[in-house]
Amino acid sequence: MNLAYELDWYRSFINNSDLIFCDGFGVLLGAKMLGYDVDSTHRMTCPDYIENLGLACEQHNISLFLLAGKPGVVEKAITQLTSAAPNLQVQGHHGYFEKTGAENERVIQLINEFKPGVLFVGFGMPLQEQWILNNLERINARVFVPLGACLDFYTGTVYRGPAWMTNCGLEWLTRLVTEPHRLWKRYIMGNPLFFYRVFKAQIRKSK
Repeated sequence: MNLAYELDWYRSFINNSDLIFCDGFGVLLGAKMLGYDVDSTHRMTCPDYIENLGLACEQHNISLFLLAGKPGVVEKAITQLTSAAPNLQVQGHHGYFEKTGAENERVIQLINEFKPGVLFVGFGMPLQEQWILNNLERINARVFVPLGACLDFYTGTVYRGPAWMTNCGLEWLTRLVTEPHRLWKRYIMGNPLFFYRVFKAQIRKSK
């Protein structure tokens, strides 16, 4: 939400998407503060639904391509998905490649040869969204889903935290402890900034 506030192109990306889901507890809290009728049932996180999506794709003969994570993570995710959905058509490639030039072209060619119904892209925000915009017209996929660190959580590569923490809005604390050097700015500075902006919106709304 902070990125959407600060970057016009990122805000447009969200607003022009066909479907938007909320995976952040803070967004629900901010919406409640602004008077919207929402609750925890409106929140859905990719690690929680990815297996159900795999089963649905298997049932409807829709192929899935995973473009995310460090080398080895995608292979582990595919193993887990095909254990749950043995007939799922799924391929993947890690997300650690040059996003322009010859290496990018090879990855796009690999995707296009597979012709996925659903393409998961997990490079982290806002890199994944920028990559989708840059390559959208050149990729033969029907649905694009930016998924962040979903595969890391799904495979257990990165510790997400216990369910009681993720369900009550404290997942950010686990992530901060796990990856402090990478995420300190997002949470230590980003969380107060987000609620400051919500508070300003409350004042505007009251006027």
